[in-house]
Amino acid sequence: MEARLNVMASPVAAKAMKHIVAAAGALAESTLPAATRELVMLRASQINGCGGCVDMHTKEAAAAGETALRLNLVAAWREATVFTEAERAALELAEEGTRIADAAGGVPDEVWARAAKHYDDDQLAALVAQIAIINAFNRGNVITRQPAGGYEVGQSH
Repeated sequence: MEARLNVMASPVAAKAMKHIVAAAGALAESTLPAATRELVMLRASQINGCGGCVDMHTKEAAAAGETALRLNLVAAWREATVFTEAERAALELAEEGTRIADAAGGVPDEVWARAAKHYDDDQLAALVAQIAIINAFNRGNVITRQPAGGYEVGQSH
């Protein structure tokens, strides 16, 4: 599979992508756990069918010490017993935020309340930003058909 477009070869698109990458980098400074950020990015990417991001975040999470069992169960997190209540709340918020068009009222108050039970305002802000940013990456990659499988850990840094 070949990409439809080399986004980084376009001066306008490359400039926009650099800003999105910088925004994502800023979230690494938040107190939201890195493992939670990776799980959220992986789940949103699975929902959006973004192979490139699934490839990237699976490999980055594994390199950071995430277990194969937990990575394999992200898609079925509701039935899995390997995630903390805080992680489950973050995964639920990621799903609702990613599937926002499927819900007439947006993210339900109950979903937000479950996340707010485990994360402070700064962490919630980071979680919301992370969900928005990964969805932007997913959409760009899916639209341009970016291939998956060749990502190497650290490549995006």
